[in-house]
Amino acid sequence: MDRNDLGTCDQILRLIIERGPITSGELAKVLVLTPAAVRRHIATLLEDGYIQVYGGSAVVPLKRGRPSRRYVATPAGQSQLSEAYSDLATQALNFMRDQMGKESLDEFVAHRMQILEERYGAIIAAAGPNLPDKVIALAQALDRDGFVTTLRRGGPQGMALQLCQGHCPVHLVAEHFPGLCEAETLAFSKLLGVPIQRLATQANGGHVCTTSIPIGNPRMRKPQLGSDR
Repeated sequence: MDRNDLGTCDQILRLIIERGPITSGELAKVLVLTPAAVRRHIATLLEDGYIQVYGGSAVVPLKRGRPSRRYVATPAGQSQLSEAYSDLATQALNFMRDQMGKESLDEFVAHRMQILEERYGAIIAAAGPNLPDKVIALAQALDRDGFVTTLRRGGPQGMALQLCQGHCPVHLVAEHFPGLCEAETLAFSKLLGVPIQRLATQANGGHVCTTSIPIGNPRMRKPQLGSDR
């Protein structure tokens, strides 16, 4: 495979991480490629184990005829966005817990929550008092930090925003230490000033980390980050 093919495969994998479940036709439209070219790269990613066919129900009405296959990233695909130190981090946290007790681990998790609040606090404050604006600001900041973040409507009558993080650099560590996910959720809730609910995490097998944030007003302006899925 030449360098151009590798670059296209990387683009397709990133889009699947960001927007999956997604069809080959939808990928072709985004990348302005022929469907045949996209299917060829999808076959490579399937063979490498970086993506898989989505087994859940479709999120959009299907046309008549054979349903289109929709694809999501596998943990191996997620790892392509760089997780070289996950094993070392897991070993370090295990050592901390075993040598210094669970309290030391709890202190570390609390410290991580504080770091998240400090990193994103000023950004969210600058967005003003409107909750949807705060959510958009948080999503944009997370996306800049490599979390491949998008927003979509959710909840009854669209009265919630779902913050979807397509990439989690610590999800392999969080499989062993779920307190990391809990700390992140608590930090987001504190920053936004509302109770939020974590619907799925990559650490528990989800293809994205999804957080539901109630906004209480279905007539809010459409978020400008990413696309609805």
